[in-house]
Amino acid sequence: MSVETQANSVSKGKKPTRKLNGPVDLERIAAAVREILLAVGENPDREGLRETPERVARMYEEMFSGLRQDPAVVLRKTFTQKYDEMVLVKNIGFESMCEHHLLPFLGKAHIAYVPNGRIVGLSKLARIVEILSRRPQVQERMNEELADLVMQELDARGVGVVLEASHTCMAIRGIRKADSVCTTSALRGVFLTNQSTRTEFLAHIQTGK
Repeated sequence: MSVETQANSVSKGKKPTRKLNGPVDLERIAAAVREILLAVGENPDREGLRETPERVARMYEEMFSGLRQDPAVVLRKTFTQKYDEMVLVKNIGFESMCEHHLLPFLGKAHIAYVPNGRIVGLSKLARIVEILSRRPQVQERMNEELADLVMQELDARGVGVVLEASHTCMAIRGIRKADSVCTTSALRGVFLTNQSTRTEFLAHIQTGK
């Protein structure tokens, strides 16, 4: 089953959420997890659960590490290059956390841009996916933020981003449709205004999966 959400609006100039300062409060998270265990009727002092609150706290610190990083910094090291065709990095794996149920969603990102005299190292595109995915969010917003970030920081002629992900909040609870895949897209510049560029992008990401 495929659930497709198209997010093809023109960029509104919004930048990804600013990074937070200060360390994660691990003790506070652990205390909250202990309360949850008590609330569901478990004994947090039994052997199997005794260290669970601290483990969960460290897990949240890792999963939400992107809140304390600025992805824009990653794209500021660029190179002058007279290349005016599409640059595409596809199948960038990511894991993120749905902000509605704090359950993970995971999948692949495909990012393409048409340079405007400046290019960026290919690994940097994977790096910004890693940073932005490590936040509580919805897939649609992550998609928009990736597209806006590349468009603004590289001053690109156009950007296309497609995310495909499976959401455990649909797979293990509620409707329980484990085979569902959510596809979102965000197009900017020539990817939005030029049909042939858009078609080429979509054809590339469908090839060799």
